[in-house]
Amino acid sequence: MAEELGVEGRSDLLRQIIGAPSAKIQQQANTDIGANVASGSYPSDAMVVIPCSVGTLGRIANGTASRLIERAADVSLKERRPLLLCVRETPLNKIHIRNMSLASDAGATIFPLIPTFYNHPPSADAMAQEFANRVLAHLGLAQPDAYRWKG
Repeated sequence: MAEELGVEGRSDLLRQIIGAPSAKIQQQANTDIGANVASGSYPSDAMVVIPCSVGTLGRIANGTASRLIERAADVSLKERRPLLLCVRETPLNKIHIRNMSLASDAGATIFPLIPTFYNHPPSADAMAQEFANRVLAHLGLAQPDAYRWKG
């Protein structure tokens, strides 16, 4: 994420993104396979991988939990907790599509990073906000400002 956003330094990434320290968000190293979220006993309601590269998708779909993100996703699947994989890459090849199918069969929801246009978003920020609204609503978190189709 730091590389894609052009942000300097991973250790301070969270503060740089949200503008302040957060008591609710805990940054963890992907190399820390023993972190709390790598255990089924850790209380969590769901997991969202956003963005989800096709490499991460492939490792999750095939149970290769060598890093924390894949291990936490594996735990979500085994505990039957919602797991949303917001796959970002296109075009897709047959391997990517097979991995999506494998992950879906295991219980994940494939939620590609595709913006909505039917709501006529005025900006890229509005598209990103609406996508975030859709992800959160899918997890059962009410989004009162989200666009509602009226038909």
